[in-house]
Amino acid sequence: MDQSFESVSKFNKELVDGAIKSVAAWTSGVQTVAAESAEYAKASMENGVAAFEKVANAKSAEKAFEVQSEFAKTSIESAVAQATKVGEIYTDVAKEVFKPFESAFTKVR
Repeated sequence: MDQSFESVSKFNKELVDGAIKSVAAWTSGVQTVAAESAEYAKASMENGVAAFEKVANAKSAEKAFEVQSEFAKTSIESAVAQATKVGEIYTDVAKEVFKPFESAFTKVR
């Protein structure tokens, strides 16, 4: 009986420790995503303002269209790259969040 209580107690302690580590990993991941998103938003805004200035200063409609087209192309490429980067961060975060529980649950089997 004592051994059974000890094993359950140890398992519960591992779960609580895992939960604490899991929450810390999640918090860190969310902070990383927030920082990445803020940095991307700032760069995107700066690029948009620069493109607007180029369009406003264009000497012809053809040049303005060329600048706008290049801005649209680079904006889409940048958005796809950012989405990929954030997706990879979330994947890494998910792995870190569940890692503390792997050992606890493999012992139960």
